[in-house]
Amino acid sequence: MERPGNYELPLSVTLREVVMEHAGGVSGGRALKAVIPGGASAPVLTPQHLDVGMDFESLAAAGSMGGSGGVIVMAEGTCMVKVGEVVARFFHHESCGQCTQCREGTAWLHKVLARIERGGGRREDLDLLLDVCDNMTGKTICVLSDAAALPVASYVQYFRDEFEAHVRERRCPFAA
Repeated sequence: MERPGNYELPLSVTLREVVMEHAGGVSGGRALKAVIPGGASAPVLTPQHLDVGMDFESLAAAGSMGGSGGVIVMAEGTCMVKVGEVVARFFHHESCGQCTQCREGTAWLHKVLARIERGGGRREDLDLLLDVCDNMTGKTICVLSDAAALPVASYVQYFRDEFEAHVRERRCPFAA
């Protein structure tokens, strides 16, 4: 964002108003690729979602959530596989390990995403990621497992072509 910062805004604003007006748009005038509207645990949204309201109900209807309210803006050229790998590594580190689905699921998410990002991914890894996410969601004592699974599933949903390009090209197509 051109003007990153802390903004206290009414829930009636749209994602477009937050990103484009208050925060000044994507840095460097680049095109918007994706927005995480509520911190790392929130499923990603795309430019088609810019007119969604930032209230809890509207975000839920769009398939995401307000979460911590930390809006993360990503420009074109951002590797969504790398974003997933970083998010998965964080949640794997944060898991207390009590619940098998979370302990093993966060480890698998990170392992598979890292493999794809390094160029060793397989086509079946994309469905494996979604299966692991499904096995983690709603099946643990706390919501950390959901917080790890929901964003990863959304990256695969909206940016599957990037995941497939990593597998097909056996490398990150965004690497310099």
